[in-house]
Amino acid sequence: MLQKTPVLQAQNRDKTGTRYCDRLRSKGQLPAVVYGHKQAPVSIVLNFKEAVSHFNKGEKIFRLGIDGAKDKDGGQVVLLKDLQFDHLGTNIVHADFARVDLNERIRTRVSIHLIGEAKGLKTAGAILMHPTNEVVVECVVTELPEFIELNIADLDVDQQISAAQLKLPGANMKMITDPHAILAQIVIQQEIVVGEATAAATGAAEPEVLTAKKPDGDAAAAAPGAKGAAAPAAKGAAPAKGAAAPAAGAKPAAGAPKK
Repeated sequence: MLQKTPVLQAQNRDKTGTRYCDRLRSKGQLPAVVYGHKQAPVSIVLNFKEAVSHFNKGEKIFRLGIDGAKDKDGGQVVLLKDLQFDHLGTNIVHADFARVDLNERIRTRVSIHLIGEAKGLKTAGAILMHPTNEVVVECVVTELPEFIELNIADLDVDQQISAAQLKLPGANMKMITDPHAILAQIVIQQEIVVGEATAAATGAAEPEVLTAKKPDGDAAAAAPGAKGAAAPAAKGAAPAKGAAAPAAGAKPAAGAPKK
């Protein structure tokens, strides 16, 4: 495997900081750091296009050649541990590498490549779902594959393949991912649409009920106001009767003595 491991040429960098790293990126370089094996972290800079081209291929193990180092011929083996992206999540802005020994066991993510045409896809409305597209495995550095193939030719409708059923390429490799994680399954699209429609209908029904209650609440709120409005009117009507009484007594008022 070591012969096939790509070599990344790097340069040491003494400066750190956001502004300095931004200047490096503007020049087509990629800031990175190397750590591990009880050694002090080393800040380096890589050629952006060269490094990203390897990352996009799924390569994780590299021989690192640092200018001025004794092992610049690629003797230092490193594992790509993490990639940092910009705020849009599209451009790589930083890379982390861990020093590794060829005989030590490591844990890392490996992508899953589906091969074959599932027989279940011949059924009308059937679709292939791939919820988990990578798994975490533990193995010796020299056994780490770029990807793991999963044959789905025999996968039928309402069937699924879990991580526990995945055949690992190395005899000494160990699956770390949850064995119940679904790697591939065939479902009927109509069932999904109906399920979503039902969920949407159920979700819409609740606001309708709340909205239906709202007018009742408003009406209930308005009703006391109406009664309150009617009550003053009724109370005001009583004096009106009193006012009407003298008015009614206007006939005797003409001949009656004034109080």
